[in-house]
Amino acid sequence: MGSENNLKQASLQDRMTKLTQTRFNYWAEFVIDIPLGGLLIVAGVRNHELGPVVIVLTVLLGLLLYSFIEYFFHRWLFHGPVEIMAEGHRAHHDDPMGYDALPFFLPAIIMLVLTGVFVLFMPLKVALLLMGTITLSYTTYGLSHFIIHHHRFRKVFARDWAANHHIHHHHEDKNFGVTTPLWDIVLGTLYKRKR
Repeated sequence: MGSENNLKQASLQDRMTKLTQTRFNYWAEFVIDIPLGGLLIVAGVRNHELGPVVIVLTVLLGLLLYSFIEYFFHRWLFHGPVEIMAEGHRAHHDDPMGYDALPFFLPAIIMLVLTGVFVLFMPLKVALLLMGTITLSYTTYGLSHFIIHHHRFRKVFARDWAANHHIHHHHEDKNFGVTTPLWDIVLGTLYKRKR
């Protein structure tokens, strides 16, 4: 009985791994996460209960929080001891043009659970707006990451931005931020070219 359960579990894990490497999985996540982020934001600002200052400050806080979440996951989970996450991320380093990603439904579940946690500590409308901002920031990260690997930029600013991530693929202990180098600067992991 125990070996049969182990086989079923291994089979499920194999199927899940294959799913996470498909184009369908990659793009299905955006189909779910973009509307989810939009709905959370609309629910947060609906009925004009939050003033414009609170809205702007909440959005800015959401952007700052997301930038740290992105850095944290990339540095300490994708390049860390959580083997299933590190293994999936190694696949991306081996094939940056591939479609390796988390299972398409997982980020939305995480965002909804975090929304529930935030509601325990702050007003509902603020929690919804904050998590909507974080969710849309996550989709921006996903699209940015895809574009960085699949597009050649002409503008200097865009080329420098993309180069920041390309450097990470050659120096895996540097440049963990994809959308912004903020936390690499703050935490000392920004790559500095040797003269």
